[in-house]
Amino acid sequence: MRLVIQRVLQAQVFVNLKQVGAIGQGAVALLGISNQDTHKKIPYLIKKLSQLRMFPNAQGKMDLSLIDLKLELLIISQFTLYADCTSGRRPNFLHAASPEIAKALYEEFVDQMQLLLPVQTGIFGADMKLHLINDGPVTFILDH
Repeated sequence: MRLVIQRVLQAQVFVNLKQVGAIGQGAVALLGISNQDTHKKIPYLIKKLSQLRMFPNAQGKMDLSLIDLKLELLIISQFTLYADCTSGRRPNFLHAASPEIAKALYEEFVDQMQLLLPVQTGIFGADMKLHLINDGPVTFILDH
């Protein structure tokens, strides 16, 4: 599983011009699932993402997490995180999980994260438009 995490001041996701998810200050997590991933990887990523110290304390040092500050999280499925662009001009998606497997793991990830934080999502498999104000900018990549 691969997460691209962006610290944001706010974010919204739209499908067919309709807003389907929105958060204030917090983080956007783009979640990619490979054909090698299983549900066993989810607990590690849930803990890492929720407890990652990516927000500044009073002294400006990155020392606080989403859980510490009780902030929101917007999770977006993104199979293109497993694109192989090493050959030719067209990305190869052979390493991305099939939609059926990816959807089940994505939904399990969201369900478990909702036990810890306020979570919003896009719509799995939809053509989504993501609007966000990146704070910092601060962006992290987690692979597991």
